[in-house]
Amino acid sequence: MSAIRSMIIRSRSHRVVRDGPASEPEDWHGGDTSCWANMPQELLREVLLRIEASESSWPSRKSVVACAGVCRTWRHITKDLVKVPEFSGRLTFPISVKQPGPRDFLLQCFIRRCRSTQMYYLYLSLTNALTDDGKFLLAARKCRRPTFTDYIISLDADNMSKGSSTYVGKLRSNFLGTKFTVFDGQLPHAGAKMAKSRSTRLVNTKQVSPRVPAGNYPVAHISYELNVLGSRGPRKMQCTMDAIPATSIEPGGVAPTQTEFSHHSVDFFPSLPFFLSKSNRAEKFLSGPLSSQKDGALVLKNKAPRWHEQLQCWCLNFHGRVTVASVKNFQLVASPENGPAGPEHEKIILQFGKVGKDLFTMDYRYPISAFQAFAICLSSFDTKIACE
Repeated sequence: MSAIRSMIIRSRSHRVVRDGPASEPEDWHGGDTSCWANMPQELLREVLLRIEASESSWPSRKSVVACAGVCRTWRHITKDLVKVPEFSGRLTFPISVKQPGPRDFLLQCFIRRCRSTQMYYLYLSLTNALTDDGKFLLAARKCRRPTFTDYIISLDADNMSKGSSTYVGKLRSNFLGTKFTVFDGQLPHAGAKMAKSRSTRLVNTKQVSPRVPAGNYPVAHISYELNVLGSRGPRKMQCTMDAIPATSIEPGGVAPTQTEFSHHSVDFFPSLPFFLSKSNRAEKFLSGPLSSQKDGALVLKNKAPRWHEQLQCWCLNFHGRVTVASVKNFQLVASPENGPAGPEHEKIILQFGKVGKDLFTMDYRYPISAFQAFAICLSSFDTKIACE
């Protein structure tokens, strides 16, 4: 096993999937003629299964990514063996950041803020320590406009262009910083409608550029309660997850799961048949409930803190994951759609809090993804003129 793994690592310079966003190499098919591609399927599957099971965390999990880069045969089997975060609790390929987190526990991440560049970096925690090097997942850049603010989210910290293949989505605020919309760069569920923008107008008039982003699909709306009395206190926020049904938090509930990134090309714009709700091509990239379902959208509300007399501050139990008091700190739970709250409404779906001057923890779970959780947390950084 160790000999095979070392051969995989040595072959990475020739045929490899990068540890990050990447498309298939132009000579991908060439690897299918190698001895690696001609290994017996039963033996190959057993080898890859053992590697997948043994490399449970980063950075050793790079071996699993390397296996997917050997040739087409290895890629298909590796992708078949690697389970989505909902069941494995692991983030392996770039698409993992768009898939719902684990059901049974909070996946621990942290955010680093760079004030000078207006950049925010999301990392997967590699240890239980509040500070470690982490595994880079996403980056966001703050862009101020006269009447709103955009946070562009990308898989590549060095390429924040909305026309790039690494563009994931964005967060947009209103002028007061009290209402936000999370936009996904690709189809979140079959039948989703894309928000109109300059990009879509250009496509409909056939002025198409290959670098035009795939689209802007509203997947969540975040609102902060106005503070009309001017009194200081904890923020009150609510998140409506347009792309996630309220039933997803119940036993057996299902949330839409993107299975791969769509390629940014003219074929993926709404002026073409791809975006019809019954399109087979659309469903190729998705699994889970469709937009035609009758269930209401999942609504998340911040858990109400309690006043601590001795500390003279509002407190929440973050179980050691937050160490600095801040108005930005919050915990989100599901709001009952109708009737009394059940046990599923007590589970924390997302928590965010400060541990240093520019360091924050972000822990999330099913049914939201790392991308959605990151976007919600970014809204907490924005200046809120009417809230405090």
